[in-house]
Amino acid sequence: MPGIWRMAIGIIAKQMYLTVFIPGDFYGNTAIPYPAGCLPLCYYSFRTVKNIRITKASGARAYYAPRKLRRSLRRAGAPADLIRDIEAEIEREVYPGMSTGDIYARAFQLLHGHSSHLAARYKLKKAIMELGPSGYPFEHFVGALISHTGFRTQVGVFLEGRCVSHEVDVKAVRHQEKILVECKYHNQSGFICDVKISLYVHARFRDIEAGMEGRGEDPRFEGWIVTNTRFSDDALRYGTCAGMRLVSWDYPARDSLKDMIDREKLYPLTCLTTLSGREKELLLKQGLVLCRELLSREDALRRARVSATRIPGVLQECNELCGTGK
Repeated sequence: MPGIWRMAIGIIAKQMYLTVFIPGDFYGNTAIPYPAGCLPLCYYSFRTVKNIRITKASGARAYYAPRKLRRSLRRAGAPADLIRDIEAEIEREVYPGMSTGDIYARAFQLLHGHSSHLAARYKLKKAIMELGPSGYPFEHFVGALISHTGFRTQVGVFLEGRCVSHEVDVKAVRHQEKILVECKYHNQSGFICDVKISLYVHARFRDIEAGMEGRGEDPRFEGWIVTNTRFSDDALRYGTCAGMRLVSWDYPARDSLKDMIDREKLYPLTCLTTLSGREKELLLKQGLVLCRELLSREDALRRARVSATRIPGVLQECNELCGTGK
């Protein structure tokens, strides 16, 4: 039965991936006659699970790295034994070409089966992207992060430059310190802020500075660019050389966007696993962004059509996520 011999057989085990290629398939779809009484030649390829290439959000291929999964689970607060169990399950299921999104979704499912608030922390990056499609909630979120460190913040402020007027996403003031923030938000993964962003924002900040000088104001401020994705190497190089502070999802080390969120425990309400997508959307339309805000806004939950029987569960997840201990 030539059709059987032409099949490609893949076997995935915990630590080994075995592929069998039959020559008829290896060289194309044209049938190759086999001499009577002879078995077709088989090509075997053995690979450990760590050598399986998966597909990133950008479309690029990369080797599956268990350490990245462990790190993300550890950041979510998962205990060591649970991390080992989830890692082992993912290793049993991962296959060549599997998307990082599918790996994430499966890990989230396994984590959620153990703890909803751990799952909420784990989905932080995706939750930030669910603040969109507009960047307005993200600007409020960044403003809340900065205000939590003692600054008075305003969102969507117009400032006069020497040449033109500029809308600044976040203005923050603490005593004599001033921060002006440009937010670059994307609601899909795979986007990178390139050097043109750094050049453009730097030019705007310099015009604002010149306008302040022309009015006799103190022109000193720190210019920030904050994104929920990543910067290109040239964008980082130019931005830091020009004296700006660049903050991305994972830059700078120990003070990135995700570090700031975890440190301040200011999680977006889109993290919550006890709310539906529609309920989150209705809460965002009310101007709410943080899980912490919901603890004193049961009225907002009711307006978002969350039933009275479910509200205690939502508040419990908020308390666990924010570490309030209530």
